[in-house]
Amino acid sequence: MGSLDQFILSLNDFLYSKLIIIIILVVGIVFTVRGRGMQFTFIPEMFRVLTDKATVNGKGKKGVSSFQAFTISAASRIGTGNIAGVATAIALGGPGAVFWMWIMALIAAASSFVESTLAQLYKVQDGDNFRGGPAYYMERGLKARWMGIIFAIAITLCYAFVFNAVQTNTIAASMDNSFGINKTVVGIVVVLLTAMIIFGGVKRIVSVTQWLVPIMAIAYIAVALLIVFLNFTSLPSVFALIFKEAFNFEAGIGGLIGGAIVQGFKRGLFSNEAGLGSAPNAAATANVSHPVKQGLIQTLGVFVDTMLVCTSTAAIVLLSDVYKTAGTNERIDITQQSLVTQLGDWAGIFLTFAIFMFAFSSVIGNYYYGETNLEFIKKSKTLMVVYRILVLAFVMFGALAEVSLVWDLADFFMAIMALINLIAIFLLQGKAFRLLKDYRKQRKQGKDPVFHAESMPDLDNIDIWKKENK
Repeated sequence: MGSLDQFILSLNDFLYSKLIIIIILVVGIVFTVRGRGMQFTFIPEMFRVLTDKATVNGKGKKGVSSFQAFTISAASRIGTGNIAGVATAIALGGPGAVFWMWIMALIAAASSFVESTLAQLYKVQDGDNFRGGPAYYMERGLKARWMGIIFAIAITLCYAFVFNAVQTNTIAASMDNSFGINKTVVGIVVVLLTAMIIFGGVKRIVSVTQWLVPIMAIAYIAVALLIVFLNFTSLPSVFALIFKEAFNFEAGIGGLIGGAIVQGFKRGLFSNEAGLGSAPNAAATANVSHPVKQGLIQTLGVFVDTMLVCTSTAAIVLLSDVYKTAGTNERIDITQQSLVTQLGDWAGIFLTFAIFMFAFSSVIGNYYYGETNLEFIKKSKTLMVVYRILVLAFVMFGALAEVSLVWDLADFFMAIMALINLIAIFLLQGKAFRLLKDYRKQRKQGKDPVFHAESMPDLDNIDIWKKENK
């Protein structure tokens, strides 16, 4: 395992220090300029469309609402990356990593808008629901099914298997730290709970995530705010430290980009998933009147994840000195010990339960991403049963595996996914910004924007948006 871990780590050093970060920045800046900073100017509109109700199809069936699709993606976004990942980014890259995490979110939010809008445009009917995502817009928009298949395989390996192993690994470590519960026992419990949900379909996934995600996020942010309140006079020095260390390039990885930047972007990408190609799979499930609506909602998800949840973790960690003596592995106990230092033993126990909710909801969301992409490759009940069994196997593997190995594997597959998806959305960006122009026009006219395929007759493979299908 040691040699495999070192090999993957060397690949990750190359991918992140010399390739992925540069591509994320270039693509995000291009989209920000072309969209006239829509990720900032449309924030009020994001909150408005979040409350839109799901439309009803011709059969009288109510689809997945904007908010429900938002919670599916948030279930995957808000997980161990927000707690263990942020803490370790600080331990490895210094406090300056937080600054670069913010920068990554602000720029890459434009990529999140483009990918999720495209997912809505090229979604397909799946019974009474919808499916879609990068694999679908690669096939239907770029006419490159081969590219869609490669992405579908990559996201299934990354999310359903490796990322789920990361989530369970963190749950097991947290339970072991707080209560001394055997990791095998924790793994078995998580496997059983996961099995009960993933054999219930997307509607059960929605029913779980739509109430679990808001509750866990609010509770965690509330604890962070309590710590901020108790240490209010120390906040100026904390922010000064973040900005000062952000431009310390001495800890460069691969001799090209500073460690703070690498850690900030890497952990930021793992946490908010902007441009990664995962959130569009959830965005496509929503039954909305205009593709841009879901693009805006998923953009809001990036800000909620990074600017609220990740910043909450950063405040918890930086207001203590635990990170200064932490090891080099991705460990939840950095945040856990920081909480205990600030609030006492009860806070460590609270975080254990919060971690369980964060990570378990991520397992559910990650499973769905794999399911929808396997459906793209081939619809087969047998294949789906095998897939679900493998998901459960990796959930168990994560509970027992070495911490560094599962995180390094996650970083590697994440880079491959991002590379494929960013190329695709860069090529298809024109369609997303045409839709944004149409949306802006309708809003200026005081309308609740509605899109029909007939308004852009030159676009093909968007039959789902024809008037007779609405």
